[in-house]
Amino acid sequence: MSAQKGSEKPGSQTKKFGKGEREIPDHTQKAKKFYPAEDEKKPKKVRKSIKPARPRPSLAPGSILILLAGRFRGKRVILLKHLPQGVLLVTGPYKANGVPLRRVNARYVIATSVKVDLKGIDEKVVEKVSEEGYFTREKKNDKVGEEAFFKQGEKPEKKKISSARASDQKAVDKTLLTNIKKEPMLLEYLRSSFSLRAGDRPHEMKW
Repeated sequence: MSAQKGSEKPGSQTKKFGKGEREIPDHTQKAKKFYPAEDEKKPKKVRKSIKPARPRPSLAPGSILILLAGRFRGKRVILLKHLPQGVLLVTGPYKANGVPLRRVNARYVIATSVKVDLKGIDEKVVEKVSEEGYFTREKKNDKVGEEAFFKQGEKPEKKKISSARASDQKAVDKTLLTNIKKEPMLLEYLRSSFSLRAGDRPHEMKW
């Protein structure tokens, strides 16, 4: 019996390290040269809590803004609503200066002291436009093939605006234009574009 006990080899122990387990051999046994590299991926801890965007007090609905970046930079637009995504919903109106309903980052905007009355605007249309999926682009099923390759010299087709978007734009512009025309020189103010010249000091200007 004593001989049999002496011939038995000591077994290895399994110890827990965090969430994983590892087999540790006895000191009399040879250690393994390689260990399985199957580490569990842990998500990074975000210390900063995500807070809702707080707009500046000057960015009140109905105020006229000056766009500083993008395709319509220098244009004056009317603020309609603060969206939960942290952006602003604005419009030209389209008939006044060609700026359609679009979303704008509040950082690239100058708020002026001029305001427009928003009474009479259909709130259902504004709620529809402020939804997340309203401004997403439609996926094209047409694949680029040989015909498209040989048509590179020709003029590209114009983008067709959906009838739903056009009707929403008209519904918002109709009430806005009636309120704008009540104020003298306000329509001309919206049509004019903003620009700086040599010697202008924007930090001393009153908006």
